[in-house]
Amino acid sequence: MKPRSTLTITQARKVDALKQGSPEFALMRSLGMRFRGIFGSRDPGKLDSWIDDAVNSGLVAIERFARVLHRDIGAVRNAVELPWSNGQAEGQINRLKTIKRAMYGRAGAALLRARMLPLINNHHHTKRGRPSLNAKPG
Repeated sequence: MKPRSTLTITQARKVDALKQGSPEFALMRSLGMRFRGIFGSRDPGKLDSWIDDAVNSGLVAIERFARVLHRDIGAVRNAVELPWSNGQAEGQINRLKTIKRAMYGRAGAALLRARMLPLINNHHHTKRGRPSLNAKPG
């Protein structure tokens, strides 16, 4: 969701057409832009009114999202207000889970270990660059 000031002319025309053709789209976009603005302004005081508006919007997905936010409002307020992020840790966890899912039922522990551990020496890989099943973890 780009703010209007960063849209190209073609994109702005498409957004205008969608807003005219669908009041639900206009409401969804408005709520999305307000939510983005809350994070941009770092003002958690605006969360309560946004959640109330979202829950009463009639848009099922937005209502559900707002209810989930409300369940852990303290963490959401901290996410808005504080400058810290756990994005790096979450990215690594996601990467490891993706590897695990891809490997599930396909190979033994040695191959899984070779894919998850950082490469220390080239002897972990065959000439093709794939993990060697016989490689010992270094």
